[in-house]
Amino acid sequence: MSYDANNAYGAGDGVGPGPGPGAVFGSDLDGAKSPDDLSRPLYGASFGQAVRRFFKKFSVFTGRASRSEYWWVVLFQALIMLVPGILYSIGLSMVTATVASTSYSPYSTPAADPSPGGAALAMIGGILLLIIALAFLVPTLALTWRRLHDANLAGPFFFLSLIPFVGGIILLVLTLMPSKPEGRRFDV
Repeated sequence: MSYDANNAYGAGDGVGPGPGPGAVFGSDLDGAKSPDDLSRPLYGASFGQAVRRFFKKFSVFTGRASRSEYWWVVLFQALIMLVPGILYSIGLSMVTATVASTSYSPYSTPAADPSPGGAALAMIGGILLLIIALAFLVPTLALTWRRLHDANLAGPFFFLSLIPFVGGIILLVLTLMPSKPEGRRFDV
């Protein structure tokens, strides 16, 4: 492998896994040359670029999405769900702590309301989690579908995630797979 200043990471010679930092976009994987080009995957996407592309292509099931596009969006979704998840967890722990501390002897009366504040926190957190999950359902499905295309897999491989116990692990492994030039067959 010879050194080329325009292709310093071996992106186009078939040896490396794809464009690396500073590599030229549009190598053998035919990625986007500009972050504004939504017709091709953006290899080496930044957090902001990935999130913008996620919302711009929220219902597009054709084409491909790079690993960086996919995993930055996964991080974004985890951060968005963090506050409602914390509210839900705190509220649920307050309710269960109150119920667990109540004595259940036949001579004592149980508390009328275990913890109204905890129940409210759990309800607010749960409702927010549900709203966010429903809002991200189709865009996440579309992004995962495109990520599978980039690994040269058909989009319906997503449904392997519905297999109990191991489906999520299977989908995780499939989304971690490197980009393959053969995935261009899914471009429109």
